[in-house]
Amino acid sequence: MLGFFYGHQGKGRKLKRAAGRIFRKMRDMVIYALLVLIGLFLCSPVLLLLSGSITGDYELTQALKPALLEGSGFISWDFIPEFPTLASFRKLLFYSPQFFMLFWNSIKMVLLILAGQLLVSVPAAWAFAVYKFPFRKILFTLYIVLMLMPFQVTMLSSYLVLDRLHMLDTQGAVILPAIFSTFPVFLIYRGFRGVHPGLLEAGRMDGAGELRLFVMIGLPLGSSGILSAFVLGFLEYWNMIEQPLTFLKNKALWPLSLYLPEIGLNQAGFAFAASVVTLIPALFIFLLGQDYLEQGIAMSGLKE
Repeated sequence: MLGFFYGHQGKGRKLKRAAGRIFRKMRDMVIYALLVLIGLFLCSPVLLLLSGSITGDYELTQALKPALLEGSGFISWDFIPEFPTLASFRKLLFYSPQFFMLFWNSIKMVLLILAGQLLVSVPAAWAFAVYKFPFRKILFTLYIVLMLMPFQVTMLSSYLVLDRLHMLDTQGAVILPAIFSTFPVFLIYRGFRGVHPGLLEAGRMDGAGELRLFVMIGLPLGSSGILSAFVLGFLEYWNMIEQPLTFLKNKALWPLSLYLPEIGLNQAGFAFAASVVTLIPALFIFLLGQDYLEQGIAMSGLKE
């Protein structure tokens, strides 16, 4: 009797364990399916761009007819077009010189801004992180306050200063204020705060000067913060709209981000293709610097 009882109890435990394993597998499958659905939903704008860029004009006209004719009804959309075509890309890349002019305007402005920030923000962040000087905390707090202000708050004052400098309607009106942005200083500062003071003291005892400490110790150890600021800066200034729209009147000086809203709805395929090409540099930079971006953001959340 006892053997039968213990045998029956053992089988019950095995059934419970098996049921637990099945439940955990079902739970994991449901969670995985939900994550896939959320991922597809978040990626749907990019999938829409890719689909629209290879769709012919006739199919786009039929799909967007309610919007084009301003009538009633809903837009119908097939993610896989019936007759895929690269005509929109051919028109964009071979018959649209204005697109390339504004594309190189964006490249030039973004690279000059990032180069200027490298020369200004990195030494400023190093000074805030390593050296103690009067009113350091007050000045850094002021930096944070300026960082939290949106462009609309400082737009008028920036416009007046640039007007006095006779820089309006030049690309310098967009580049110069961005070089002295406070956000990269804050982000790089957090990276430099991870440098242990003992390393700097050991370097000074070995006869290293402050410049050598900055180059040989500060830059390598703070590289994650610098690169994360570079990636975020590229993504921000590649897509900027308000600054060039406010300071630039000559459309030949506009960046690519202002070119897309100028495309009418009757050129939907062309607009989709232009959006895809515009997305490629930002996606490329993000994929290259993703690991450094995560490290920099993690460091920016560390407490003093």
